[in-house]
Amino acid sequence: MVMVQPPGWLMQRLKRLRVDSVTTGENKSSLCGPGRNSQMSVEVKTENIKVEMESGSSHFRVERHSWQGLREIIHGSRKYPGIMVNKAPHDYHFLPHREENGTHTHRLYFLGMPYGSRENSLMYCDIPRKVRKESTPQLAWKQLLEHFQATPHHGVYSREEELLRERKRLGGFGITSYDFHSQSGLFLFPANNSLYYCRDGHSTGFMASPSTPVEIQTQCDGPRMDPKICPADSDFISFINSNDLWVANIQSKEERRLTYCNKGLRTVTDDPKCAGVATFVIQEEFDRFTGYWWSPEVVEGPDGLRLLRILYEEVDESEVEIIHVPSPALEERKTDAYRYPHAGSKNPKVTLKLAEITTNDKGEIITAQTKELVLPFNILFPSAEYVVRAGWTRDGKYAWAMLLDRLQHLMQLVLLPPELFIPMSEDEEKREQFLKDVPQHIQPHVIYEERSDIWVNIHDIFHPLPQEVDSEISFICGSESQTGFCHLYLVTSVLQTDQRNWSEFPLPSTDTFKCHVREEVPLTSGDWEVLGRHGAKVLVNEKTQLIYFQGTRDTSLEHHLYVTSYKNPGEVVRLTELGYSHYCTVSQTFDMFVTHYSSVTCLPCVHLYRLQGDPLHQQPQLCASLLEGSGYPPYYVPPEIFNFETSSKIKLFGMVYKPHNLSPGAKHPTVLFVYGGPQVQLVNNSFKGIKYLRLNTLAHLGYAVVVIDGRGSSHRGLTFEGAIKNRMGQVEIQDQVEGLNYVAEKYGFVDLERVAIHGWSYGGYLSLMGIIQRPDVFKVAIAGAPVTLWMAYDTGYTERYMDTPENNQTGYDAGSAALLVDKLPNEPHRLLILHGFLDENVHFFHTNFLVSQLIRAGKPYQLQIYPNERHSIRCPESGEHYEITLLHFLQEHL
Repeated sequence: MVMVQPPGWLMQRLKRLRVDSVTTGENKSSLCGPGRNSQMSVEVKTENIKVEMESGSSHFRVERHSWQGLREIIHGSRKYPGIMVNKAPHDYHFLPHREENGTHTHRLYFLGMPYGSRENSLMYCDIPRKVRKESTPQLAWKQLLEHFQATPHHGVYSREEELLRERKRLGGFGITSYDFHSQSGLFLFPANNSLYYCRDGHSTGFMASPSTPVEIQTQCDGPRMDPKICPADSDFISFINSNDLWVANIQSKEERRLTYCNKGLRTVTDDPKCAGVATFVIQEEFDRFTGYWWSPEVVEGPDGLRLLRILYEEVDESEVEIIHVPSPALEERKTDAYRYPHAGSKNPKVTLKLAEITTNDKGEIITAQTKELVLPFNILFPSAEYVVRAGWTRDGKYAWAMLLDRLQHLMQLVLLPPELFIPMSEDEEKREQFLKDVPQHIQPHVIYEERSDIWVNIHDIFHPLPQEVDSEISFICGSESQTGFCHLYLVTSVLQTDQRNWSEFPLPSTDTFKCHVREEVPLTSGDWEVLGRHGAKVLVNEKTQLIYFQGTRDTSLEHHLYVTSYKNPGEVVRLTELGYSHYCTVSQTFDMFVTHYSSVTCLPCVHLYRLQGDPLHQQPQLCASLLEGSGYPPYYVPPEIFNFETSSKIKLFGMVYKPHNLSPGAKHPTVLFVYGGPQVQLVNNSFKGIKYLRLNTLAHLGYAVVVIDGRGSSHRGLTFEGAIKNRMGQVEIQDQVEGLNYVAEKYGFVDLERVAIHGWSYGGYLSLMGIIQRPDVFKVAIAGAPVTLWMAYDTGYTERYMDTPENNQTGYDAGSAALLVDKLPNEPHRLLILHGFLDENVHFFHTNFLVSQLIRAGKPYQLQIYPNERHSIRCPESGEHYEITLLHFLQEHL
């Protein structure tokens, strides 16, 4: 088997490390932070299994099964969670009906699975105007499209599509995303390795029967990624092909390549540049999946020509380390090469550029050119390392960008006038003239800064308001650093009006373009947070001056929709029902919202609510249902949520799955299921019978299962999350063990002599650190896809929480499981490691190096490799094998 070799920089570092010097002294270690929410989507349900007690013993014994017996228990059980995950509608768009007195008020579009299909498709429901108070109508799902093959044949995706699915954690098939232009009714979506469009709700009205999607023909080879509709002219679409930006007119079928970063060479070594593409770290660690943004407005010229603009990011990765990961087994003896910046190494060089497309009244492209900033990006913004968000003000007057420094202690919001970009030219005289032609009042504006000694968590909360005067701009943004919790602020900044000659302008300093913040009004406050990540959006109704947002004001265990006024700040009103966790989408007309909600004991439901009158004083009205909970999975018993106070006087939350066949006085083998890292919350009041159904299976077999969110997890504020700053692994295990002891004392059925710790990704790392730090507590550890050497993980994540290796070498060494192998048990059958061989996130090198160190130290271990899997296990056969492996290892060795 081909093993992933450590890069040269790491070999030099490892040669200087003496494992025995790191593993002496106190029994301390660190936790890892691979991709968030990347644990395997492998779910289990089980038949009724008999359990028995040994005569005269208080230790409950789980019935042992052969490998084939376990396979029969879980075979076919993955159908239920798979169906439930794909059954729920998602990605909503509302479109009002034009008829004021018609029978329906809106058409609601969404992605969902048609009856009898295994693929997601575009669906819709028509929302009735009148609803009987005594009943809630169940809306019928209707297909917008006639059935066609949306998933590539045999489920084979291109390399680009496969990696994007990994970054987005996509498990469904068919249509997985779409762009919608409400003014024209145009839908644009990728499917079957191509691009398609259809229309509904435009000037010809709403369709009553499914339509046939139109394939967009192309001259491009390879996949067209990240398709978008031009908001100013829906005849134009854009996409990425081979790391360059293209536009096309779907009416005239004209197609134009805008950028020429990619040279068409065969290796990433020779072709290090891309345009309009988000790099690995930006996607994985900052949740930005695009690298270009259309201006929302068209510029009309006096000659009848029209100017369309696209802001895009250009990236040069020539100085970024290249790593090699084996290709799938079908391509034997081949490897895939990736640019991967490890902690402490060089990141890609980035800049922002502008593409301008001039068209005539027929939609023909007359000219297309790209422009660059008047000065290099790193000179204009010397502290910026990452462009984490970008876009345009609604009038197209400014592009904007959210910039972050290398150590993620400083975030800057900047405005970029389009006039700040000049045509690219290698002729110095021409470039000098372009600089002289830039109006002297044109300059970038740093309108807001956020600083934190812990770190700045990036979010999507930024809404620029229409300018009332040219010298100021007001906007609504989120900030966490002022109170330790993310809250909303109404900010007014004064725009500088200094006169500058860019052809003679001296090099700027960090504060050259910094604007004075005239006013910053808090709109929300308290020890709770406004949600602005992972799909939670903040919507602003400028007409009524109300803000709709999701947050944790009532409890950190539930997400709710709230509304407040930014004209008269103060009152915050909850719009969703307590006792559930809600994930909401508000209509663009602010008269309806849809909520996907559930609780620990309630299966997911999707309901529609109408907003009438003043939402601050009138509660929304339930008007329809899209999905009702259909009943528990077989043998499902919901977990119980608990809380306790640690020895550090900190309140923590956990949940416990009680063994289904409890006997008085019996002590049951226990599995501590962990994630434990930042930006993830496992314990909340939402249904656990889909994603975590295998935990119920363990309980059904007779295990007790415990889950605890310790310090470092999310939705408890920056101080709570920041407890792991520079010392990942130094606090988490203590919280887990204290929670375990609390459960044992409270419930009485936990056998503290038979405890397993298991997790995937960050949880896999924590499983290693648990048995390293507390082998007296954990009898066995099952570690899936763990980071074992911090300096080999990526810059964006690792440096956020651990600083650089140069600044925090002690923390890096103490937090690397592979350097602590001397503290692992000497007894066999106590450590099982699982890893996908093709993992391009937490590279297989981590397990490879750990195993090498285990062998060197003479330590026992068991290893399960999945040759064709990446960071998440996707193949059904691999998922089933993993579940059998987990159950078999537990029954044999716990």
